Amino acid sequence: MKIMLADDEVIIRTGLAKVIKWRELGLELLEPAASAEEVMARLPVEKPDILLTDIRMNGMTGLELAAEVNKAYPQMEIIILSGYDDFSYAQQAIRNGISDYLLKTSRPEEIIKAVLKAKQRVEERNELHSLDRRKQKQEHHRQLEQWITIEGRAASLDVPPDSLLQLDDVEGQGRIQEHYRWQVLILTAGGWGDSRPEGALLTFAIDNAIRDLMQCVSFIQQEQVIAVVRSHASGFDEQIQRSVYEKIEQLLKCEITAVAGIPVEDIGELYTSYATAKEAFGYRRLMNQKQWAYADIANRNGGKTVCTSEEEKELSSILLDDDPMVLKSWVHRYVEELLTDPDVTPQSLQAAVQSVVITAHRWLDRVLSAIGKERTSDEKPEPFDSEPGRLPLEGLFQHLYNIMKLYHHKLAEGGNTHIQKAITYIEEQIGNDLGLQQVAQHVHLHPNHVSDLFKKETGMKFVDYVTKKKMQRAMDILSQSPMKISEVAAMVGYEDVKYFGQMFKKHTGKTPSQFREANS
Repeated sequence: MKIMLADDEVIIRTGLAKVIKWRELGLELLEPAASAEEVMARLPVEKPDILLTDIRMNGMTGLELAAEVNKAYPQMEIIILSGYDDFSYAQQAIRNGISDYLLKTSRPEEIIKAVLKAKQRVEERNELHSLDRRKQKQEHHRQLEQWITIEGRAASLDVPPDSLLQLDDVEGQGRIQEHYRWQVLILTAGGWGDSRPEGALLTFAIDNAIRDLMQCVSFIQQEQVIAVVRSHASGFDEQIQRSVYEKIEQLLKCEITAVAGIPVEDIGELYTSYATAKEAFGYRRLMNQKQWAYADIANRNGGKTVCTSEEEKELSSILLDDDPMVLKSWVHRYVEELLTDPDVTPQSLQAAVQSVVITAHRWLDRVLSAIGKERTSDEKPEPFDSEPGRLPLEGLFQHLYNIMKLYHHKLAEGGNTHIQKAITYIEEQIGNDLGLQQVAQHVHLHPNHVSDLFKKETGMKFVDYVTKKKMQRAMDILSQSPMKISEVAAMVGYEDVKYFGQMFKKHTGKTPSQFREANS
């Protein structure tokens, strides 16, 4: 595909010709023209597909040139470069069939985007004008995609797609080389914005560039470029591949992620290479590099999948304190620990994150139960669903923060907020040595006031209420667990097992052992 530049300023002509690597965009740059009249004289012979012209030139202007070209060559893509950000110029450009209108101050990447859009339109028109060619191309694309991405499909097709055979034909000599190996690459790129059209255009550009710079065949599947490369049996030159990626990144001002499957000896085994590349690509949010291969993740057995009891206690305490900054710090530490585990897999990461979510939901149910409240259907947190391809850091924090706010919002209703917070705190800290001063500090009230509130709201003294809750927890443990009595005592905050036994008998009329025997 050919492009011609037109500008009466030599510095602009030569600058555009040199700054942008046109050949690497799949374009042949014709000799730049110094005037609109020169363009019109050369068009019938050189027949460019795209014309990039200045709007103001001596003699015929760029807009007048565009109007003439549009009449004579209506299929030609015309891009105007202007030094004037004038809406009237843009309006006239549209009337004259201009494809794009850019300022001369536009960055090279903005010019590249406009040219690539024009190139894409030319290719689409060419395909429409040749329906048979288009159908053949679509059929070949379908067979190539099926050969590579559907397990067992290669065995059901008589011969590989032509493009794979051509790739295996050394220097066009018609000889198939059996001592080569094959490998599937999956490439994605970012840096052109978050919109789908920009993402699709960038993927199209990567697909074009990778075929121009690397001996491969490729196709686009779900905004990913799937490429098949061939190498000598001695191995793939990863350094050459990296240099190609860097070249494309510099050219298109983007950032490429490239993942390689395992090399295979036979062209019919490409699905295995594709499947391993796809599995390795699933690690994209766990890798701190832009390029990796299946071999880099093949031996991972999975990291931690559940919260430890200490982490559960710490998280419960943070949620109870209603401190978003401390919560965010805790989430960051938790996720970072998961990511730095050399055995972490996407599955173990997801399980460990879901474990935190389950812990937080259990906490919410527990603390609401402690104050005699239940969640209604419209007060339940939204289900947590980590977005594919992204780290769960922000999503997990937001989910936990919503749970924390839901709880504290419910407590804010009514006049007994402080005593409810105190009761919840006691439930959560039942395994510690709880004192009036400690609970009062948590609810930000004077100890004497907390004591009066307890008597008024529960009908019990503070110390009696705490003892009752500890004994209830001990009874639950004794009836459900074979723990030693000393371990049960420690679980409810008593270091002296003898004293625990005395308090338990005073509360239940039985020793811990007698209670367990009667309830087992």
